[in-house]
Amino acid sequence: MQLEVTRFKSMHIALKELERFIRDGEHLQTGKPLRQMHDLRSREALGNWLLCAAVNHGFVRDRLIFSSDPRGGDGIIQDTEGGTTWDMEHVIVPASRDGSAQDETALIQKAIQDKQNKGGRAYASGKTLVVFSNARGGEWYPNRVGRALPEPLDFDAVWVVCLQGVVDGGYTYGVTRLERTHSPVWRVHIAPDFGSWTVEPVQ
Repeated sequence: MQLEVTRFKSMHIALKELERFIRDGEHLQTGKPLRQMHDLRSREALGNWLLCAAVNHGFVRDRLIFSSDPRGGDGIIQDTEGGTTWDMEHVIVPASRDGSAQDETALIQKAIQDKQNKGGRAYASGKTLVVFSNARGGEWYPNRVGRALPEPLDFDAVWVVCLQGVVDGGYTYGVTRLERTHSPVWRVHIAPDFGSWTVEPVQ
């Protein structure tokens, strides 16, 4: 069945559209859903964009794109050459109300476990889970979280995205694919004018 989805014409156009939400960090945490994107939230759109940017780095072209999901999901990522799609499921680790530091590793683990417990395999099967972490807990440890993934894991894959810093108007996000043995990490550096980005594999 072909779905009537909404998507951006390119990754560059998507980034420019997301710019106002990225600069307004509060919208990423509490902003209303985007009606034109079938109620996709801005943080979900950003998370999907970051995954595409990280994976596309290995292809040296924009092979992955993302769209809305009219079925009520948190977006769809599509491989434009291979034809496969990823149904996305998102969860946020919010910043503390008073801005205090948190144990980000523990909060990410809890967010994953809570989603796993929500509906078990019937709910999670066929979906890719993205944890958008807004926690201000300093450094967290991807390999440690990867080793602690639920067993069995009902989601097809689990990713974590988080803001790592803002320097001279440029934003850097960490993108991690959690694995039990070794969790690869990329840094996505967004230029101050939001007209370009670079991707740096970290581990």
